[in-house]
Amino acid sequence: MYVKEKEREFLMQLEAHKGILHKVGRMYMDSLEDRADLHQEIIIQLWKSYDNFKGQSAFSSWMYRVAVNTAISYFKKRKQHSHSVGLDSIAEPANEPYDPNPDKQLDVFYRAVQQLSPVEKAIILYFMEGLPHREIGLQLGITEGNARVKLNRTKEKLQNIIKTYDDEF
Repeated sequence: MYVKEKEREFLMQLEAHKGILHKVGRMYMDSLEDRADLHQEIIIQLWKSYDNFKGQSAFSSWMYRVAVNTAISYFKKRKQHSHSVGLDSIAEPANEPYDPNPDKQLDVFYRAVQQLSPVEKAIILYFMEGLPHREIGLQLGITEGNARVKLNRTKEKLQNIIKTYDDEF
């Protein structure tokens, strides 16, 4: 495949699945600047590994795997070198295809997700995408049973975090 053709195909796939970038970015980074940096890092990693994509799974599944793995690595690296940002400063970025005035429940949900570990964020992201336990396990390199247990524990943890925001509803 010629480079231009390969690049065009990659860009078309990226455009078709750009929502994955937004979802992963929102799950792992709390500021607009950090999300933009993470988006760039994910795109770089996707391009670097595009030759390895053989079409054995859907492009979106492969993209999720690369995006989440990149986000986890990036998140760990950034956390070591950055200072914490208050939850009150989290704002919905204007250039992402989200409602600029998100309802209170969605805002509380994303604020609560910020308190999860990187792996827990990945589990919730995959769950929100409707992946079955088996596929979540495959994406994370764990057994289906372990994925089921981790998902249940993560959902319970997320519910407990959200309960602390009861006064905001």
